[in-house]
Amino acid sequence: MARFRQLQKEVEERRALAVIQPTEPNVRRYMELEAKVVHNASRFADVAQRIAWSHPELDPATQGRPVNATALEVFEQARIRERNAVLAQVAREHVLMFFFRGDCGYCHAMAPVLRAFCDRHGMRLVPISVDGGALAGFPQARSDNGAVRALKVQQVPALFLAQPFSGRIEPVGFGVLSEAQLGERIVALFEGRDGKGTPPPVYWGDQR
Repeated sequence: MARFRQLQKEVEERRALAVIQPTEPNVRRYMELEAKVVHNASRFADVAQRIAWSHPELDPATQGRPVNATALEVFEQARIRERNAVLAQVAREHVLMFFFRGDCGYCHAMAPVLRAFCDRHGMRLVPISVDGGALAGFPQARSDNGAVRALKVQQVPALFLAQPFSGRIEPVGFGVLSEAQLGERIVALFEGRDGKGTPPPVYWGDQR
């Protein structure tokens, strides 16, 4: 470590001198030392790469998200299967509460995306009109019965994941979301429950 710190100090000193007094000898001395450092760093990288090739537990390419195109495709397909399995589990005990306004353009844009997502994953959807207005594709939408106040809904479209038998309700998101975003957020909520950093849920009837 002492040699490393000494080398760092020498590089900084030579560079400072070359910048302050850019004579040919000063600049050349700095460039010579810099070339030596770059050469050593290159040798280090080569050795580290060879070690990684023979020890997969140390190879970043085999840990987490792959960088190879073929491996990445396999990785993404596996993630989709895992996500769909979790969503199927969520759908058995949960519903999605969709708050909208009849005059909200974003709500109209979100509606078909949400409908397609719920149809794809077999999830029950409970559309709730905040202003009593209608939304295409949701003829059986409910009028607000106090849920807006209880859940402090201040912006639409708003989506909540609810577990009817427990009364547990958690926000999924606000604004227009894609199917991929919906899936990722719902899975994250379900898998992260009661975990560190998970926002506390709201329970139906809780007016705090």
